[in-house]
Amino acid sequence: MSFIRITKQFSFETGHALYGYDGKCKNVHGHSYKLSVTVIGKPISDIKNVKYGMVIDFGDLKKIVKEDIVNVFDHATVFNKNTPHVELAKELENRGHNVLLVDYQPTSEMMVIDFAKKIKRRLPENIELHSLKLQETDSSFAEWYAYDNI
Repeated sequence: MSFIRITKQFSFETGHALYGYDGKCKNVHGHSYKLSVTVIGKPISDIKNVKYGMVIDFGDLKKIVKEDIVNVFDHATVFNKNTPHVELAKELENRGHNVLLVDYQPTSEMMVIDFAKKIKRRLPENIELHSLKLQETDSSFAEWYAYDNI
């Protein structure tokens, strides 16, 4: 049986600020992110399996990504917890805002690395994460490929 790649796309709204950055992104702002998740595996060949012919049920992949990424990051403001932005984060939280503190600079590059780790932990044994594409704007995105990270 051939290896097949399956891709599911997601979208979420997230705010962030890049502490110490020398451009406009040092200010709190947001993006309409688009995340493409591609996994690779062989279609299930057991004709008695209800998921016969599938690499992975799109619904199962959706559940993983929604629980670990979309539901966590959607309409949250992300700050690096190792910067003075933590003071702003506390103030926003005290005012009822959804704030997410991470241990990295919340760039698309670092977010896609974080997302890859989270998704890989949840995939079934016979399915591999092939790639991720995190689109920050219509013309800017970061990509993660498994074969670049062996």
